[in-house]
This record gives sequence, C-alpha cells and structure tokens, in this order.
Amino acid sequence: MTKLTNNQKKFLRSKGHSLKPVVMLGQHGLSEGVLAELESSLETHELLKIKVRGDDREDKQKIINEIVNISGSHLVQVIGNVMVIYRAFDKDPQIILPRK
Repeated sequence: MTKLTNNQKKFLRSKGHSLKPVVMLGQHGLSEGVLAELESSLETHELLKIKVRGDDREDKQKIINEIVNISGSHLVQVIGNVMVIYRAFDKDPQIILPRK
C-alpha cells in the first residue's frame, strides 16, 4: 500500500467534505458488528466518513489507528470526532487520484 501524497489527500478531503458519516462508533468501541459494517461499507464506498466517540484523545487515536490497520485503508483527515478514510476498489476504482 503506497502512501498518499499531500495533493491526493487534499483532493480526497474535498470529495469527503460533503459526505455524511456512514459508520458510527459508540461507547462500546470497535465491536465485531462495527468491524463488519465498516468492511461492508468499504466494499460499496471508496471514501468513508466515520464518527468516533471517545472521551480521551489517546483512546480515540488508538481506535483511529486500529480502524486504519484493520481495514487496510489510508487516513485522509481527522477533525474532532470525525475521520475520513480511503481505500480504492481492487477492480474499477471510482475515484481517480491525481498523480502528484
């Protein structure tokens, strides 16, 4: 998995701005149901907005890192309790990233 360039992240942030959160993590954190929903959402959407509830910044950062590692996606942006991740489709990606 190659890293995203700054221009690619900027492009994805602009695309993700109008999205509504698809997956929401509550007080129970990353349960099996949430992980299954995340995976099914990533099969239909390349760019996802996720709402993460966390009392502590460190706990929230751990959850964000876990989501990125488990899903095999790229972290595009984190603002407050909302994160945007990107994982291209294996076949026929819908979002064409800029080269640089």
